Amino acid sequence: MQVKSKNMKNIAQFVRKLILAVNILFVVLLIISAYSTFLHPVKYPILSCAGLTFPVFLLINVSFFLFWLFIKFKYSLLSIAGFVLCFSQIKTYVPIHIVSKDVPEQHLKILSYNVMGFDGAFKKGGENPILNYLKESEADIICLQEYNVSTNEKKLTQEDVNAALVEYPFFKINKVGAKSSGNQVACFSKYPIVSDQVIHYESAYNGSVKYELAIKSDTITVINSHLESNKLTREDKVVYEDMLAAPEARKVKSGVKQLVKKLAEASSIRANQVDTLKNEIVAAKYYPLIHCGDFNDTPISYPLTTFRKKLDDAFVQSGKGLGISYNQNKFYFRIDHILISKDLQSYKCTVDQTIDFSDHYPIWCYVAKKNNK
Repeated sequence: MQVKSKNMKNIAQFVRKLILAVNILFVVLLIISAYSTFLHPVKYPILSCAGLTFPVFLLINVSFFLFWLFIKFKYSLLSIAGFVLCFSQIKTYVPIHIVSKDVPEQHLKILSYNVMGFDGAFKKGGENPILNYLKESEADIICLQEYNVSTNEKKLTQEDVNAALVEYPFFKINKVGAKSSGNQVACFSKYPIVSDQVIHYESAYNGSVKYELAIKSDTITVINSHLESNKLTREDKVVYEDMLAAPEARKVKSGVKQLVKKLAEASSIRANQVDTLKNEIVAAKYYPLIHCGDFNDTPISYPLTTFRKKLDDAFVQSGKGLGISYNQNKFYFRIDHILISKDLQSYKCTVDQTIDFSDHYPIWCYVAKKNNK
């Protein structure tokens, strides 16, 4: 009996050490994913995609922490160490603001929304739900990506948009991307748009536009970006969903290889776009500055890490939770962002999940100057 008891004890110790070794591995992976954002995607295209796995490794380490809490407390310190080292990234990915600050009287409401061509310029009973949402948003400045209307009167036309957004007498619609069939981004404002300039960088269908707006006695800069899409076809998204539904080793291996290759390619193109935009932000003639749009990248990524060197993330500053903004194909990420210059403060930043007629949810916030009383 003593021999049997000793063997059982040895097996238990071995299993515990094996679990600990796996825990160490996942702490290391958590740290790598958290700090992969400092690697330039052109030089390290695959590693630069590691930030996509951050929430997965975070969840796994939370599970290990809870496990060791009841089994052997001192081992739970390993996961705690990982959380401490990645505290900034955790706070960025899942901000928690229990009490919302009151919005100052002098403020602007900013809304950014990838409208997906107004759901194919769909119009039923003479109305479009996305357009109705914009009309009722009470935003001061609206930045739209994938803006497209129809010339067919049975669908949504530019005349319909103008009639609905009559409170936005100042607007600019710009084609972006090198292809003749490219994309459009648009800005609708209650304040005069003094100038608009397409920011040129490599892309077939995506792009950014810089606007200068006259706000009473001030002039501000607004950049509206639709950064490089991740080049995932409908077939790629089916592969991804199949992996989640039936995670067989062979299927996962081939699926991951296929997806990572495309994600890495898009990440490299996006990095060059980010470098161009970074220079535009630094060289902007007028501040405050607001940069918003569909960045096609998560809070833990090279683009957001680069932009945050000069700008604050409105959602991190005043949002709550994950703020998932892409709503299709089980890609649960926040890829739509509002960034503001350091002289601004954001309030109540919200990814609005009450409307789902596009593949993105809109993101909005209030902003005010920090010295505003």
